[in-house]
Amino acid sequence: ECPLCLLPQPPEAFPSLASCAHRSCRGCLQQYLRIAVGESRVPVACPHCPAALLPADVHRLLPEPALRDKYEEFLLRRLLVADPGTRWCPAPDCSYAVIAYGCAECPRLTCGREGCGTEFCYHCRQPWHPDSPCMSAPPAPSLAHPTAQSVHPEDSDHGETLAQAEAEDIKVCPRCSAFIMKINDGSCNRMNCTVCGCLFCWLCLREISDVHFLSPSGCTFWGKKPWSRTRKILWQLGMVLGAPMVISLVAGIAVPVITIGIPIYMGRKVLGQSRRSSLSRCQQCLSVTSSVLLSLFVSPIITAVTVGVGVPLMLTYVYGVVVLSLCR
Repeated sequence: ECPLCLLPQPPEAFPSLASCAHRSCRGCLQQYLRIAVGESRVPVACPHCPAALLPADVHRLLPEPALRDKYEEFLLRRLLVADPGTRWCPAPDCSYAVIAYGCAECPRLTCGREGCGTEFCYHCRQPWHPDSPCMSAPPAPSLAHPTAQSVHPEDSDHGETLAQAEAEDIKVCPRCSAFIMKINDGSCNRMNCTVCGCLFCWLCLREISDVHFLSPSGCTFWGKKPWSRTRKILWQLGMVLGAPMVISLVAGIAVPVITIGIPIYMGRKVLGQSRRSSLSRCQQCLSVTSSVLLSLFVSPIITAVTVGVGVPLMLTYVYGVVVLSLCR
């Protein structure tokens, strides 16, 4: 039975994949690949796990030559977009990639596509401007001016509200400048660009690490706006000044809770298991007593390790990361 369509299939209908051991019928895999390539989700992951399908398997399963060519084009563009030395020709309907290494001092680039030859700047990626400084890329017309038709005065407020809503819902990937829309459904601010695979923060539009939302950056995991500079500085000062008191309070609560809570938890758990078994009352009392005594011996060790490791980590974070950020 195919795990995707839930239909019984003969064994020869389940092609093997070199990336993993999961199996699905050929029809489901082909339809899955058509949708994934059509949505530019390349490299294509296995429908059952995060393992990326090898290009040989994709070529073997995709029957349409046009989709295979599109898959190869998306793979190449994904590789080029991830390369910091690649620049894309800004001419309309060109999208030719120029691999430019060591061009920071001589930023004049020329598109190598036959019939194009557009000259553009290595730094700002705009048409070549020998007599003017680099300027940031202009916003897309649909974001800066969402409507080009004339608007009545009574509709101006509605138009400004609509433009602001579109500007908040659509932003640009910090690595490849692809437009990304985020649905306002309460989802987190950790975004993944499907074009270049960049992980970035929706609030500050910077590439992030795993501790971005734990650092004093002002960005929250589920918030709609980053904190203001004043609020961020006040929070950091509060952390630096109040860290000893808060850490002492947390450690003072954690020590008795762990020391006493573990024996109580183990005693209740062993008592529940012994009642469901066929042990006598004397054996139940013996097992509960032994588990509680063992927990009383082990819980101080767990408490010491938890406090001995957790407190230095918290102090290092507060007086290392937070102070460094505050100084900046």
